[in-house]
Amino acid sequence: MIIFLFVLVVILAGAFAFLNGFRDASAAVALAVRTRALTPTVSVLLAAFFNFVGAGLSAALTFAVSQAWVQLPKGGNGLSILIAGLASAVLWGLYTWWRGIPSSSTHALVGGLAGAGVASVVVGGGAVGGVDTSLLLQVVLPLLLSPAIAFAGSYLLVWPATWVARYTPPNVVNSRARRAQSVAVGTVAFAHGLQDGQRTSAVLVLALLASGLWAGGGMPVWVAVFTAVLLAAGTLAGGWRISYTIGYRLIRMDPLRGSVAQLFSSAILLVGAVGLHWPISTTHAVTSAVLGSGANQKFPATNRKVVIRVLMFWVLTPIATSAAAFVLALSLSTLAEL
Repeated sequence: MIIFLFVLVVILAGAFAFLNGFRDASAAVALAVRTRALTPTVSVLLAAFFNFVGAGLSAALTFAVSQAWVQLPKGGNGLSILIAGLASAVLWGLYTWWRGIPSSSTHALVGGLAGAGVASVVVGGGAVGGVDTSLLLQVVLPLLLSPAIAFAGSYLLVWPATWVARYTPPNVVNSRARRAQSVAVGTVAFAHGLQDGQRTSAVLVLALLASGLWAGGGMPVWVAVFTAVLLAAGTLAGGWRISYTIGYRLIRMDPLRGSVAQLFSSAILLVGAVGLHWPISTTHAVTSAVLGSGANQKFPATNRKVVIRVLMFWVLTPIATSAAAFVLALSLSTLAEL
């Protein structure tokens, strides 16, 4: 039964990684397509390649992240927690994609693991260690800080960018900004792979440890390759519903402001992954940066109804996935005991 549960975790982790790339491809490509810096095909291919590279390199950080993230009970109990958490995150990701809402896969997964951990305690199983710290550092603080920093930083950076371009003809400014956006597609995708690749790889490491199939040591190569391939494959599929929301429905955007938003949000993601070892939502960073740079103009034309709906989904994400995972974990509790 342990082997069956482990295989189920691997399948769901693959679905989570694919859906992560499928949904979050919009963060890298939406603005470049909107401002005609790149064609949809070229932007998606570029994003998929750099997602693959970033996810592959994230393996070096994964083992430390998995140890500092949560500690699962051994055996079927720990694997069932992972199954419930992953399933709830996948279901929520599909629902938000269908609604065209950019939301955080990381918050969905952490919320799911928290709900499944509570269910495990209710039925007399082992508790999930460190989940309170994870909720604070990976849900509450990023939910409050990273969008605020991304919005404020991109809003302020528009001023020096427009000042530098004040004597340059608009067509030249747009051409240069589009070239910068072409670079930004790769940097956002690389930062996304570096950030979100850790999540899937960490889940697989936790599953290996809980099942007893791995005693620790060096990171298994197949974990890094598995994560990178599925993240890139999801990116190639492209979740255009969310891209349309970011690129067209949130706020009016031009190439200069688009390049500012993408470059600044990629910097936040890279600093979070490499410098602070702090998981930051790509969706939250990019969406907030888009709103910040777009708001710094005479007629921002913000779609307030869409913005409010997106913010509501951001708050609901960990709540909804924790509730769904709680129910799923309760239903799996008898299976885990076999």
